[in-house]
Amino acid sequence: MAPDFLRDKILGLPEKPGVYKYFDKEGVIIYVGKAKNLKRRVSSYFTKNHDDFKTTILVRKIVALEYTVVDTEMDALLLENSLIKEFQPKYNINLKDDKSYPYIKITKERYPKVFPIRNLVKDGSEYFGPYASIRIMHTVLDLCQKLYPTRNCNLKMTPTGIDEGKYQVCLEFHIGNCKGPCVGNQSELAYQESIQHIRHILKGHLGEVKTHLKDLMHESAENLRFEEAQQYKDKLDLLQKYQSKSTVVSPTVGDVEVYSISSTDKLAFVNFLRVSQGIIVISRNIEVRKKIDEPEEEILVHVIGEMRNHYGDECREMITAIAIDWPDDKVILTHPKVGDKRKLLDLSIKNAMLYRQEKLQQYEKLNPQIRVDRLMEQMKNDLRLTEYPVHIECFDNSNFQGAYPVSACVVFKDGKPSKNDYRHFNVKTVDGPNDFATMKEAILRRYGRLLSENQSLPQLVVVDGGKGQLSSAVEALQELGIYGKLAIIGIAKRLEELYYPNDPLPLYIDKKSETLKVIQHMRDEAHRFGITHHRQRRDKGTLKTALTEIPGIGPAKAKLLLKEFKSVTRVKTASVDTLTPIVGKAAADIIVQFYQGDTGI
Repeated sequence: MAPDFLRDKILGLPEKPGVYKYFDKEGVIIYVGKAKNLKRRVSSYFTKNHDDFKTTILVRKIVALEYTVVDTEMDALLLENSLIKEFQPKYNINLKDDKSYPYIKITKERYPKVFPIRNLVKDGSEYFGPYASIRIMHTVLDLCQKLYPTRNCNLKMTPTGIDEGKYQVCLEFHIGNCKGPCVGNQSELAYQESIQHIRHILKGHLGEVKTHLKDLMHESAENLRFEEAQQYKDKLDLLQKYQSKSTVVSPTVGDVEVYSISSTDKLAFVNFLRVSQGIIVISRNIEVRKKIDEPEEEILVHVIGEMRNHYGDECREMITAIAIDWPDDKVILTHPKVGDKRKLLDLSIKNAMLYRQEKLQQYEKLNPQIRVDRLMEQMKNDLRLTEYPVHIECFDNSNFQGAYPVSACVVFKDGKPSKNDYRHFNVKTVDGPNDFATMKEAILRRYGRLLSENQSLPQLVVVDGGKGQLSSAVEALQELGIYGKLAIIGIAKRLEELYYPNDPLPLYIDKKSETLKVIQHMRDEAHRFGITHHRQRRDKGTLKTALTEIPGIGPAKAKLLLKEFKSVTRVKTASVDTLTPIVGKAAADIIVQFYQGDTGI
């Protein structure tokens, strides 16, 4: 329920589109939101139980609200964006903009100039961009300059000054970078036509520019001005070459905008593409910092509003990776499944994913704890746990035809091996190849000891095997009285399926997920650690049965013999003279007599 001092105001809110602002006790705006229906939207904050903690905290801090009614949902979206930019409320989405990216500026004067600039100035000039790639920006500028040379001087030209000959051409005219409007070599009308075609290029409308150049080329050829016609042809080729370097989607796609999003619990990464006449003319990646666990739909609408404010809203079709509620009925929203538009959407999704990967790697490199927190969150969600699996232990069994059974326990902390905590168990209570009983003994011994020493238990136990091994492990935990105090799962090798107690159906995790990679790493480590110990134990057993059967040869002399001869076979064929320096004359005679039956050999 809303507090008493807000209840009357909320009840009096109009059921119309608008923007609302929440204030804290200091009078600071802490949240700005838009709504189709102000009364319904604002009421929902105080009548619903919020799943996320941040929204709950936001509601607790609200002591006042204001609202503004607008005509349409689109007006609400635009007003919301402008207010967020102005006040930077604590609990609103934080969209990292591209203020450092350059623009191309066309100045507002009789003979406009075209040049790059980083800071926008409200002087009536036109700005195109921003360009995420400086290289692409200079490529576009060079194309414009070669097709339609414009001045770059600072002369304040007037028709009277030109007629009276007040100006002189500079080096730019002599090297072909300017047509000399300052001395009347190019009329103001022709200059403005060049500027208009530059606008078309900067907007990605290359078709109109190509048509214009073709008309000029044909006109020159018909009037037998072949050299001039060749110049126009060269410009057409240059334009075609530039177009071929652009990302061509398909001429049938037309003019569309494409948006896709990839999120973590705290960040969202949006890719924006604008396509004009089948060519990608703008590509942007935007990072959004979440404040109160905003859903992807809300973030995407926010970014779309920002981009259309920035680049213009003339595009009448938007392709989005997820369904959104866009307030402008004149814009067509599509979610293609096949065809050229689907390929375009896939390209955008790929860019968003790559951008996410790049940014997360940067953050994790600067602060490794970020990766740990992200991995723990993912593992918790993937494995349906109630807490972060900071401490995980994995068990695997090894034996040789039932002989020398061992069990290995490996420990991972923060998703990485903690090798000092690895343990192995020589199985004591199991006869023959009984993997289930071996697993039960290892679990009993491991956690019985942790309990007796009052040590902390892991958040997750993984057993290598299917339902049988898992059931045996569960029995051990039940006997110890700790079943339910820690999570336990089994992993079967064939299909990498995960089994849970009392659930006959396995869980399959995405093969590319970090969660499965960590579990596989644990399983492989447990297998390696167990096999290594098993082989060492088996080798000791082989030593005992082969050399210590010789009367008078104990484990110490057997070890010396194997260290020198490397194998029992070589000991069998060694002479007394060879053996004497190692174990003495008496023992050498015994060994030769035992294996060869003749001390003289």
